[in-house]
Amino acid sequence: MKLLLKIEELSFFILAIIALIYLNVDWWFYLLLFIGPDISMLGYIINKKAGAITYNLFHHKTVAVIIFITGFFSGSWLLQIIGIILFGHSSMDRIFGYGLKYFQSFQHTHLGTIGNKKLEVTIEE
Repeated sequence: MKLLLKIEELSFFILAIIALIYLNVDWWFYLLLFIGPDISMLGYIINKKAGAITYNLFHHKTVAVIIFITGFFSGSWLLQIIGIILFGHSSMDRIFGYGLKYFQSFQHTHLGTIGNKKLEVTIEE
C-alpha cells in the first residue's frame, strides 16, 4: 500500500510539471517547485508550533487547490502558478515521506516519524 501511495504522489508531481509546461513558465519556476515552499520551515526559528503551522500552510494540498482555483476564476496567472507549485512540491515531499507536521517536532508527521528509527530488540525468556 505504501508503494501505491508513493506512485499516486509521483503522478501528482508529474501532473504539476505538465501544468507548468502547459502554462509556459520560465525555468526558474521549476526551481521554485523543488525548493520554494520549504521557506516555510523558517517558522521553526520561532518555535515548534509556529514551525508546524507555517510548514503545513505551505504544504497542505487543499490550500494549494484553493489558491489555484482562485487564480483560475480570477484570471490570475500568478495565483495559478503558485497553486501548482505548492501542490507539486507537497506531492514531491510526500514521495520522500515528509508529511504535514504535528506540533511535537519536525519529525512527527501525519505519515509517521521521519529519520532514523531505533531498532528495538526484545529478549524473551
